[in-house]
Amino acid sequence: MKRLTKRDIYQILLDRFQEGFVRLSEIPQPHTLKDMQKAAKRIKEAIEKKQKIVIVGDYDVDGVVATALMREFFDHIGYDVKCIIPNRFKHGYGLSRAIIDEAAGADLIVTVDNGISALDAAQYCQEKGIDLIITDHHNPGEKLPEAFAIVNPKQASCSFAYEEICGAQVAWFLIGELKKQMGLKLDMRKFLDLLAIAIVADVMPLRHINRSLLQAGLRYLEESQRPSIMFLRSTLKKHAFTSDDLGFSIAPVLNSAGRMEDAKLALQFLLAPSYFEASLYYARLLALNSMRKSEEKRVFEESLQFVKNEDPVIVSAGEDWNEGVVGIVAARLVDRFQKPAIVLTKKEDLYKGSARSLGKVDLYELLQKSSSYLDRFGGHMKAAGLALKLDNLERFRELINKHAANLPKELFLDEESVLGELMFDEIDWELIDILERFAPYGESNPMPKFAAFSVEVLEKREVGEHKSHLLLTLRQNGRIFRAIKFKYAEPLERANIDIIYYPVRNIFNNSQNIQLYITKIS
Repeated sequence: MKRLTKRDIYQILLDRFQEGFVRLSEIPQPHTLKDMQKAAKRIKEAIEKKQKIVIVGDYDVDGVVATALMREFFDHIGYDVKCIIPNRFKHGYGLSRAIIDEAAGADLIVTVDNGISALDAAQYCQEKGIDLIITDHHNPGEKLPEAFAIVNPKQASCSFAYEEICGAQVAWFLIGELKKQMGLKLDMRKFLDLLAIAIVADVMPLRHINRSLLQAGLRYLEESQRPSIMFLRSTLKKHAFTSDDLGFSIAPVLNSAGRMEDAKLALQFLLAPSYFEASLYYARLLALNSMRKSEEKRVFEESLQFVKNEDPVIVSAGEDWNEGVVGIVAARLVDRFQKPAIVLTKKEDLYKGSARSLGKVDLYELLQKSSSYLDRFGGHMKAAGLALKLDNLERFRELINKHAANLPKELFLDEESVLGELMFDEIDWELIDILERFAPYGESNPMPKFAAFSVEVLEKREVGEHKSHLLLTLRQNGRIFRAIKFKYAEPLERANIDIIYYPVRNIFNNSQNIQLYITKIS
C-alpha cells in the first residue's frame, strides 16, 4: 500500500473532477429540460383561469421535499393548491387511480418525484378530463405515460446537461421556469436548505450541478429562518451542517414518517409555521424513527437466512415484514455482504419490496433483464422498487442471479476504497483544508479513507447512550490524536492496532481540534 503525502492526496482528489467544478451561476437553465416550458405555461394558464391544481408527491425524503417546494411556491404567489402524498400502506407508490379519485375536481395534476411509470393512472386522467404534468427523475420504461407534459432529464431527446438529479431538483427547476414565465420576484436560494437534504437523501452523485447546489444549500442551512431548520440547528446543536449530517441525522428521521405511518408528518414538519409546531412534529418523527429502528432490526435478522454465498444478488422474502423498512434492510445487507440485495414482503397475492446496489452494478438494468417475472418495477441504478406474484419468486431469483453472474467482478467493488497509508505526521490543518476543499463527500465523491498501521492505544472509553461507541486516544511516531469508532461492540484489548480512518475538523465549545473517524479496526 502506497504511503501518501498531502500533495498525493490533493492530486488524487483533483483527478476525480475531470469535468471541472460548476459554479452556481453556471447551472443549466430550466427551459433546457424537455417539456419544461410547456409544463410551466400550462400551470400559469391554470392559475390565470383559477383552475384546481393538485400536486402529487412521494413518501420518501426526495418526494416530500419536492412537495414542500411546490407548496411553498404556490403559497408565495397566494394560490391555493392541494398536495397529496400517497400513503405507502394504503395507496402504494406514486400516482394511481385511488390518488386521482382523492384529487376530485382537479383540472390539473402535477406529479413530483414520481409518475414516469404511471401508465394506467395517466389513462385514468384522460378519461376524467384531467391534464397531467409529470415531473420525475426515475428511469423511463419503454413506453411513456400519455401526459400533457413530461419533465424528466432521463427521457429521450432531453437536452438537459446532467441527468443524474433528484426529483426535488426537477421541481426546483420547474419553479424557476414558472418564476421566469410569470415575471415573479423570487429568490430561488430560499429553497436550497430543503433541496440540499433531498440531494443527499436520494444519494445523488455529488458532482457537477449537484455539488454546487449542495454546497450552496449547506451554507444556507446555517442562516435559514425556516422554523424547521432553526429547530434542527438547535436540537442537533449544529451551526454548520455536513452532507453526513443530512444523510445520517436528518434524512432517516424524515423518512420514518413514510416508512412507519404517513409521510404527511414529514411535510408538516418541514413547512411548520413556527418553532413550537416544528418541535411537536419532530417529537412524533423521533417516536416513529425509534419504531423504525426496532422493526428494521427484526427484519434484518430474519432476512439473513436467505443469504446464499454463491448468489451474486441477495433475494430475501418474508411474510410479515414492514414494507416501510425493507429498503433500509436491503441497504444493510449490501453493506454486510458487498453484493446487491432485494428485500420483499408478502402483501396479498404479491411480494413487494425494494432493492439496493453497490459499486457500478446497474440494478435497474438487472431488473429490466429479469422483468418477465415482475409485475412492475421502477427506480434507477442504485435503488429500485418492485412487485411480483408469489409463484414467480424462485424463478425471478434464479434469473436475476443468472444475469448478475455474467457481470465483471470489478463492478461489485466498493467505490469507497482506501486511498493508501497516511502516517499521523502528515495530519495537520493543511490536510484538513485540502479535504474540505473537495467536500461535500458522498455518492461519486466518497470520503477519502486512509490506513494507519501499528498505532498505539493510549486510552479507550465506551461512550454513547448504549455504550456502543469507542472513544480512543492514539499515538504514532509521537503524534497523538483523539479518535472515535461508532458501533464497535467488541472489547478492545490490544495495545497496538491497525485502522482505516479519515481526519475531520471537530468543533466543540468554540474550540477546534482534529479528530479521527475510524471505519475499521484490525
